[in-house]
Amino acid sequence: MTAQLNAYIHSEDARAQAAFYAQALGGEILSAMTYGQTPGTPEAVKDKVMHMVLSVAGGNLLFFSDAMEPFQRGRFISLALTYGDEAEARRAFEQLAADGTVKYPFELQPWGAYYGEIEDKFGVNWQIVEQ
Repeated sequence: MTAQLNAYIHSEDARAQAAFYAQALGGEILSAMTYGQTPGTPEAVKDKVMHMVLSVAGGNLLFFSDAMEPFQRGRFISLALTYGDEAEARRAFEQLAADGTVKYPFELQPWGAYYGEIEDKFGVNWQIVEQ
């Protein structure tokens, strides 16, 4: 099984937090997508960051999004596993979901990748992606 593990930070202000880390750790924002770039997004959240990738400290990746739930410090970090194989990603999703809570089903997304979110039985948030 091959997968990559990345920290996913849900932020009060993803742009400002990513810019701070880029400056502090020597890095650059590689990509950013807002909620407004997907169909059916409410006007109130269209400018919020849905997904941002920051490369820091020699190529390590941090992922960011603006928190869509009431923000609580220390409770908004998810572990993101990115797979190159849909079957492996789906298997990981199903295994992590056992006795946990599926927050977002693993399914094909408008941006072309499979994606799902789980809170496992220990309270850890996972985002599973197949690209």
